[in-house]
Amino acid sequence: MSRLALRAPLLLGGMIAALTIAGASAQTASPPDFSSNLTAWAGGIGVDFAPVPGSPSPMRQDPAHPFVPNGTGKQPTYRIGDLSNPNVKQWAKDVMRKDNDEVLAGKIAYTPRQSCMPGGVPGFMLYGGGTTYFVQTPKEVVMIFDGDMQVRHIYMDVPHSKTVKPSWYGESVGHYEGDTLVVDTIGQNTKGIIDPYRTPHTEKLHVVERWRRIDNGNGLEVEVTIDDPDTFNQPWKGVRRYRQAQQQVNEQVCAEGNFLLFDYGIPVAKTPDF
Repeated sequence: MSRLALRAPLLLGGMIAALTIAGASAQTASPPDFSSNLTAWAGGIGVDFAPVPGSPSPMRQDPAHPFVPNGTGKQPTYRIGDLSNPNVKQWAKDVMRKDNDEVLAGKIAYTPRQSCMPGGVPGFMLYGGGTTYFVQTPKEVVMIFDGDMQVRHIYMDVPHSKTVKPSWYGESVGHYEGDTLVVDTIGQNTKGIIDPYRTPHTEKLHVVERWRRIDNGNGLEVEVTIDDPDTFNQPWKGVRRYRQAQQQVNEQVCAEGNFLLFDYGIPVAKTPDF
């Protein structure tokens, strides 16, 4: 018998052992860390969802009414959705057309941030002018937006409740898939936003987020899948990206006083506390 024949069982056994160890290591690998070293994630202002190849397009600005942001030296404008998007059902387009006409006629366009209101999902990740923080524990991931202390709770490795009462942020459950945090959200009311264009939705809205670090850990990317069969003809995907910064959570109060500019029912304390 040749030396190769004698060594073959040993080589095969070694390969199996190595694969077994690698598999066990993969199963016990640490989940992605979005929260260490005072990590804050900044996403910029007025950012659309980037499109995903093969998916219906997210809502976009109406080319007849170009969007002009602040700080350009020109008169800023509001976001006006392009109602030619074929994926949006007619009832939603009718709602948006009425809203668009009112905004073009001079009404202030609604956004959750300027009105001190919850954004819902995926509206939470469309806030501008602030940063997002993660607090990760084995049973829960908490996301905090420092702009006005908006908080989301994601419960890990549990199923959805049999009955979910609609709320601003619904019920979010999550799990890790390798280097990705996967979040599944249902049970939202119809008050939150889907995009910067004020596209409406129903209580059937189902959102799946896939969060992962990119750019050697210096960036954060989330791919969002939006499914609402009563609002869209097909589910669609979009991508949002953040850059990393090191800073503590700073409290930025969004409360009474802002209604002088944006009166969308901001809570006001009418009596003293003491």
